Amino acid sequence: MTRARPQPARRRRPAWAAAVGGMAAAFAGLAVAELAAALVRPEAAPLTAVGGAVVDRTPAAVKEWAIRAFGTADKLVLTLGTVALLAVLAAGAGILAVRRPRAGCALAAAVGVLGAVAALSRPGAGWKDALPSLAGGVVAAGVLYLLASALRRPRPAGGRAGGTWPLDRRAFGRLLAATVAASAAAGYAGRRLGAHGAAGATASRADLVLPSPAVPAPPVPAGAALRVPGLGPFLTPNRDFYRVDTALVVPRVDAGTWRLSIHGDGVTRPLTLTLPELLARPLTEHDITLCCVSNEVGGPYVGNARWLGVRLADLLREAGVRPPSQGGPADQLVARSVDGMTIGTPVEAVMDGRAALLAVGMNGEPLPFTHGFPVRMVVPGLYGYVSACKWLRELRLTTFEAYDAYWVRRSWAQQAPVKTQSRIDTPRSFAQQAAGRVAVAGVAWAQHRGIARVEVRVDGGPWREARLGDADGVDTWRQWVWPWEATPGQHTLEVRATDGRGEVQPERRTGTLPDGATGWHSVTVRVRA
Repeated sequence: MTRARPQPARRRRPAWAAAVGGMAAAFAGLAVAELAAALVRPEAAPLTAVGGAVVDRTPAAVKEWAIRAFGTADKLVLTLGTVALLAVLAAGAGILAVRRPRAGCALAAAVGVLGAVAALSRPGAGWKDALPSLAGGVVAAGVLYLLASALRRPRPAGGRAGGTWPLDRRAFGRLLAATVAASAAAGYAGRRLGAHGAAGATASRADLVLPSPAVPAPPVPAGAALRVPGLGPFLTPNRDFYRVDTALVVPRVDAGTWRLSIHGDGVTRPLTLTLPELLARPLTEHDITLCCVSNEVGGPYVGNARWLGVRLADLLREAGVRPPSQGGPADQLVARSVDGMTIGTPVEAVMDGRAALLAVGMNGEPLPFTHGFPVRMVVPGLYGYVSACKWLRELRLTTFEAYDAYWVRRSWAQQAPVKTQSRIDTPRSFAQQAAGRVAVAGVAWAQHRGIARVEVRVDGGPWREARLGDADGVDTWRQWVWPWEATPGQHTLEVRATDGRGEVQPERRTGTLPDGATGWHSVTVRVRA
């Protein structure tokens, strides 16, 4: 009797190798999509398109939480989260492809289709915007099939051959490394090509010389900046000015190709302006404090700058627009940016005499790209989400009844005047202080109304009036300082402001939704003996 010779045990490829292969395939797809997006437009890149679609569909409360938790890094966190989710899907597709090649590759291709759908859903998208994600999906599926085939076990003797390319670990490693290297090269080429495409915009900003204002702003009063340690400058440097928007990729608009159209209800003379035509008009310089509606009590999303621009009311009158108070049919001015953002502003506010500007300059230089180059809106007295459209390309006159702008469709109020706020900047909360005189200082703002008084109290005691810095008009914040004789122990400091109309900042704390936060800012400090 002959005994059958034992067969050697088949060596299983570890699951981690299949998962790594899936992620390498996803990397290849993303790299090719990045290269293709450089030929279409940056907003068509899959990560940007999917991230933008997520932002658009995220509930307002979740967005506010993200801003509170991550600040200006919220976009980076979203991008990293999207990459992490993609990595998990890619790893799963890799493991699936080893056992079921068609199913795994179909999953990879489906992710590309999802990216294409997201790209087509973006404002201003055309059919070409789907191409980068579709190309990336095809490449990812093809590379996944190649890598998965290399990991699949050979067929038993006598079985049907074909479709399997079993490699040892070193050979698979070389194939994986070659895939990653080729993908990195494609991604680098896409980045370089994208940078080359943005070079014209960068050069146009560098070459732009702003005309002198026909109406210059007066010098900032010498006493406006109190120069207290821990208190920031009166004018916020451009690099430190807050940025809150939905753009995952900052638009880089070429000043030479920029156009602005003004049309809509009540416009008897529609306008289309180039940047030189806009700059040929009389320019006004004005100091204005901007505040984001997402700014919580005591929050950082407020800044003060010297803006240069054309008075928006003059342009609207040139187009034949009349405010509602004079019988005009439109009560809402909808501003649209190059990335599709829409912001609705009351026509009456724009034309009531305040310094509402189409701004081209910020603190003595052309607008930074992150703050709206080449042209943005600035309207004192209104929160940014109803007034401060960046990367502006269109102004359309309509009514609030007929159209809801981007943020209004996401539970925010149609109209949102800035609420009176005050903030303690020094000492910081939970700071350790030595006993004795301590300078308690901060800022207060109520744009278009001004600040008349700031008061501070300790541990719920009587209110003490602080010393105000000199006023630089009613459209900027005012710095304040109060000398405190600090005694040992733990103390709570509170601040409140009174605006130029005599209205005291309300005590009751409310959140930012739907039209801005209210309440007194407080800090707790420990004083050493």
